Amino acid sequence: MLIPQALVGQELIANKDLADKVLSRNEARLFFTLRLQRWGDDQTVKVFVLPDDHPVHREFSKTVLGLFPYQLRRVWDRQLFSGTGQAPIIVSSEQEMLQRVASTPNAIGYVEGVPGDSRVRVLEVR
Repeated sequence: MLIPQALVGQELIANKDLADKVLSRNEARLFFTLRLQRWGDDQTVKVFVLPDDHPVHREFSKTVLGLFPYQLRRVWDRQLFSGTGQAPIIVSSEQEMLQRVASTPNAIGYVEGVPGDSRVRVLEVR
């Protein structure tokens, strides 16, 4: 599916069963740095990301989260090595991202452009 150039951008996506939400940039950053691990209804969030060197990951980190990819990696590594947390689940492609977010309750991830997949919903980040 060809997406009009005006709509191409980094989109935060969630499992379709998640209630429609609007997140602040700070909330999105907290979810992706794994400092916020539960939704308001106390359900555990599952975070999916692309590899550090993937162009969509780099752009999402900078544009949506306001962080450089190396800053995200530092946060994840610090939590992992200190035993206070774990890293997000890494997927190899945007297609796998869509499939994993669609099939995992309470999951979030991101893709480039508006996904044409009814199994996921786009979350607005303000």
